[in-house]
Amino acid sequence: MSKVLFILKRREDYSAPIQSSIGLSTGLYNSAKFMVDMLNDMGIKSEIEVAIDNNCIDRLVNRHKPTHVIIEALWVVPSKFIILQKLHPKVKWIIRLHSEMPFMAGEGMAMDWLGDYSAFKNIIIGINAPRMMREISSYLQIRNNWSDEKLAQKVIYLPNFYPQEYKIKKFDRTKEHIDIGCFGAIRPLKNQLLQAFAALDFADRIDKKLRFHMNMGRIEMQGNPVLHNILKLFEQVSNTGHKLVNHVWTPREDFVKLCATMDIGLQVNFSETFNIVSADVVSQGVPVIGTMEIPWMSSLFDADPNDSKNISDMLIRTYNFPQINVTHNQFNLYRYTNKTKKVWNKYFG
Repeated sequence: MSKVLFILKRREDYSAPIQSSIGLSTGLYNSAKFMVDMLNDMGIKSEIEVAIDNNCIDRLVNRHKPTHVIIEALWVVPSKFIILQKLHPKVKWIIRLHSEMPFMAGEGMAMDWLGDYSAFKNIIIGINAPRMMREISSYLQIRNNWSDEKLAQKVIYLPNFYPQEYKIKKFDRTKEHIDIGCFGAIRPLKNQLLQAFAALDFADRIDKKLRFHMNMGRIEMQGNPVLHNILKLFEQVSNTGHKLVNHVWTPREDFVKLCATMDIGLQVNFSETFNIVSADVVSQGVPVIGTMEIPWMSSLFDADPNDSKNISDMLIRTYNFPQINVTHNQFNLYRYTNKTKKVWNKYFG
């Protein structure tokens, strides 16, 4: 029977008094925790650890004695596995990727490290998105001259899971304002500035004051200009009653409570493999708008990330038919996660 250990790297804690036990309660940590709970529910023993750095891995493996170690994202230098494979020759190591290629392009070491990983006997590359799966498979098959059979052993599909706990919320059109949540790290590929423009246009069209909710504590991949422009945008329109609302990073149980207070969620981003924020929003019975990048998003409510008018139009559609949005997206997410359980059970069960 498989015994699976997930290991994440501790990140800088943006709210140490709240989250000092594990570092930042990021989407990556929450995602891994969902996988652990899913596997345990299926009878596959699974645990999670947060490492300070590469040097913690041997100690954690000795503590748990797993058959498989899943390294979440790219943070272990390939040379470390020369030592780890000698110390733990029976362990299968899975490096699990969570990004599509446009995001991965910002990780300067990604192609080099993936090529080096592929040369190790007991290292497998796990990928959570079909398009990225095709691209990495092609790259590593060319690099290593693998047969199709060898490729299937070395590069595997391991999609995301989300707890199947959904709520229903009544949509309130009587308020003078509209609360739109556009949560997540500030990055260019998250497309927050264009979504802010669309939200302002939408609020003006329905004659309501906008409260545009964001998290501003986590800025990545040269996201500072994005944040600066959003701040100045709302400064310039401050006399109209439209407001930008900043929220600190919180543990997930508090974040989903915040999501439940929104009227609509916006995640019209350029590159996604799952988008846990959208799942958090719709799980609370709140309609959400995304793009075709989100694999479970209803095509009735995905928008063009390059067109603020299209996003505004989709906000109008969602405002008029909120329950259809929620019903379709909750069903799609339920169906997606059921398929995820089958994929993981087939590999580890």
